Amino acid sequence: MTKNYIAGEWVSATEASANINPSNTADVIGEYARASAAEAERAIAAAYDAFPAWSRSSIQQRHDILKAVGDEILARKEELGRLLSREEGKTLPEGIGEVTRAAQIFLFFSGECLRLAGEKLPSVRPLIDVEITREPVGVVGLITPWNFPIAIPAWKIAPALAYGNTVVFKPADLVPGSAHALAEIIARAGVPAGVFNLVMGRGSVVGEAMLQSSKVAAISFTGSVPTGRKVAQTCITADPMKKVQLEMGGKNPMVVLDDADLTVAVDCAVNSAFFSTGQRCTASSRLIVTEGIHDRFVAAMQERMRGLVIDDALKAGTQIGPVVDQSQLDQDLKYIRIGQEEGARLVAGGELLKRDTPGFYLAPALFTEVSHAMRVAREEIFGPVATVTRAKDYDEALALANDTEFGLSSGICTTSLKHASHFKRNAEAGMVMVNLPTAGVDYHVPFGGRKGSSYGPREQGRYAQEFYTTVKTAYTFDGNAPFVPKTKGSE
Repeated sequence: MTKNYIAGEWVSATEASANINPSNTADVIGEYARASAAEAERAIAAAYDAFPAWSRSSIQQRHDILKAVGDEILARKEELGRLLSREEGKTLPEGIGEVTRAAQIFLFFSGECLRLAGEKLPSVRPLIDVEITREPVGVVGLITPWNFPIAIPAWKIAPALAYGNTVVFKPADLVPGSAHALAEIIARAGVPAGVFNLVMGRGSVVGEAMLQSSKVAAISFTGSVPTGRKVAQTCITADPMKKVQLEMGGKNPMVVLDDADLTVAVDCAVNSAFFSTGQRCTASSRLIVTEGIHDRFVAAMQERMRGLVIDDALKAGTQIGPVVDQSQLDQDLKYIRIGQEEGARLVAGGELLKRDTPGFYLAPALFTEVSHAMRVAREEIFGPVATVTRAKDYDEALALANDTEFGLSSGICTTSLKHASHFKRNAEAGMVMVNLPTAGVDYHVPFGGRKGSSYGPREQGRYAQEFYTTVKTAYTFDGNAPFVPKTKGSE
């Protein structure tokens, strides 16, 4: 049984969970420790005790550690990518790509350690200087989802450590393997005891311990909307209140206009809706298509979907792997039934598939004749299920795209500069894509959404400092000069 990493030591637990390969349910990757509340509290205490020294550590030390982590991840990308694909079910090229991105994130933030900056300004009062600096917030609890088992942990852990915070990391219970491998790499890189802690286990146990602890200063969470709302409510009402950052759901639209390049549009739609088995928060499950191209687009989608290879994630040539587990598969099938009951037309896929090994294989599903009021067009499914809704023109398509409680990613396929420019300005989403899939973002720029998709500061890139630091303003008076009385109107 693998162990948790607490206070610089690998610690056994009394409980464990089996890590099952969704491409082959007979394949058990390993038994991974499940921490108790007491073990979670020990990790929090270790991070709390380590914070004073780490927050004042040299930027060179932090840089060297993060660079060592990034370098080892990159050197082992094929091995780690295979582990990731084996436990999560995304194809091997996708798994290796995700691992590569995790390495790039650590390398980016190793550089950010050396670029920490502040401001020095003159005061409105004579003989007084003002300095504005950023300082770490303290112990940060990081709670990550199963769909990106190493990239999302990387984009939380790397900035947390770069800016001088200490970390208690709880990965998703469904995919502990990648998290454990990452923790081993961080430990080898020389991070001091207590600065980084891995506590695997149930959210109701480990996550709850983080939320309830007065020693945790901030929580960064990526997961479902209901859980995210609970996290926010608990953090805001805690004593003392915790800083909170949430990335939650999405029901991302992709608009296809009459003037779109049909090949580009189909490529974008298939990638957005079905790659990574549709299990991306940025996946486009709502395809909004104007009348003039609608029928040609649907026919081209059906043709492309007939050629998709759905199989074992580790097999060469597989384009779409299995659904992550039985629970998620059941949810996908439930929504396929709901769509049919609501009157939508299932024109492709939606059936269970049998392969050489027992797994959670589902043919990607495409619905047409979908009204915007249907549940399949409004509720997040988080699987390879997409809907096509007709729009009479660009204005109606934009209105439909924005008519959602979510606002993470939004896309448009068009050759019109006018419509592309207008859409970028008026799409109610944190990220907008033009002639690109809605899923797939860079590691050095901000990630996040609006409305019910996100809450708090952005993740990734230099914008990450907004969450992982707090601002301090310091005033200095020249003691050799005569005292200057407070001027009228100053605070």
